[in-house]
Amino acid sequence: MPLLLHSYRTARKILSRYQTPRHPASAALLTSAPRALTIKPTQSFFPAITGFFLTLILAVSALPANSYARGTPGKFDYYSLVLSWSPTFCASPAGRNSQQQCRSVRKFAFVVHGLWPQYTRGWPEYCRKRPAYLSNKLIRNLYDIMPSKRLIIHQWKKHGSCSGLPARGYFSLTRDMFGQIKIPARYLSPNRTILTTPAQLREDFIKTNRWLKADMISVQCGNNTGRARLREVRVCFNRQGLPRNCGRNESRQCRANRLVLPPVR
Repeated sequence: MPLLLHSYRTARKILSRYQTPRHPASAALLTSAPRALTIKPTQSFFPAITGFFLTLILAVSALPANSYARGTPGKFDYYSLVLSWSPTFCASPAGRNSQQQCRSVRKFAFVVHGLWPQYTRGWPEYCRKRPAYLSNKLIRNLYDIMPSKRLIIHQWKKHGSCSGLPARGYFSLTRDMFGQIKIPARYLSPNRTILTTPAQLREDFIKTNRWLKADMISVQCGNNTGRARLREVRVCFNRQGLPRNCGRNESRQCRANRLVLPPVR
């Protein structure tokens, strides 16, 4: 209630400044304007905007104090294992500054971006205010599949904290899931740009992984419908790490008619 009263008074104070012109010139301008264009702030405009502000204040005040809590650790429906196409990231402004992933001796193609706990619709994130510390040893042991210390720490805080698992268990499960997926040969280390389609890429994965069904995989490339670079391939697993169909979060697939995979670098 104190917050509501303070917000109300603040809004009224701001609005009161505009209910009458502050300068003679402004008053003259209003009184000399044509009738069709004359502004009558206190008769229509300001009651309306006052009502808008008050509605907004009431809505915000009604939010619970912990409205930024985005889930409870261990309470979710399935996992989405997100594999990013490293060359696409490395061609972006963020990637150009990633010495570890984009300028190392090893050339990366598909890498693990993260393991995301998901609801059937929506997802939890940042489930703990202070997730457990990651040791440098654990981080280094992940570099072969997640070649970025910053990425590993971020994924643990945002998504791993919602798994209900300790850090070692979460990243062990991540490695196990990634190990179940066989990358089709043409995408292992291409030294030339690959042009394909979302449907063909999905079919390549399904042919190479006989257990994989069409509703278990999602191809992501942004919103372009013409030509677009591959961003991610998502494969869905249940809480025990076994393949399953994806939820609505993965239903929005790449709609580009030409899918571009830049060469490894």
